Amino acid sequence: QVQLVESGGGLVQAGGSLRLSCAASERTLSTYTMGWFRQAPGKEREFVAAITWTGGTTYYADSVKGRFTASRDNAKNTVFLQMNSLKPEDTALYYCNAVRNFGTDFRPFLPWGQGTQVTVSS
Repeated sequence: QVQLVESGGGLVQAGGSLRLSCAASERTLSTYTMGWFRQAPGKEREFVAAITWTGGTTYYADSVKGRFTASRDNAKNTVFLQMNSLKPEDTALYYCNAVRNFGTDFRPFLPWGQGTQVTVSS
């Protein structure tokens, strides 16, 4: 069964940057639209960004638009989330997943990975 592995999280000061990566074992991600999600303590998991399998189209939650950029390298079977101008409210556990989109409703369908923790200090 495919396993998603997120990495690249850490502790950063407000205004800083991080680059998250997502890789999969046993199966290629190259044919999927891939999404990024996050879950803050005590909150529901929420959509952050998505990128189509060609990389030609990206989607972002309003809260991260203009600060986060999704990209992918299908040759390396990896997707990325570049996060700039980080804010304390971006603190969360970040996950990737393959998604099916219904308009702008992005529905994950693979088992979740462990996620990678992003902590932004003020």
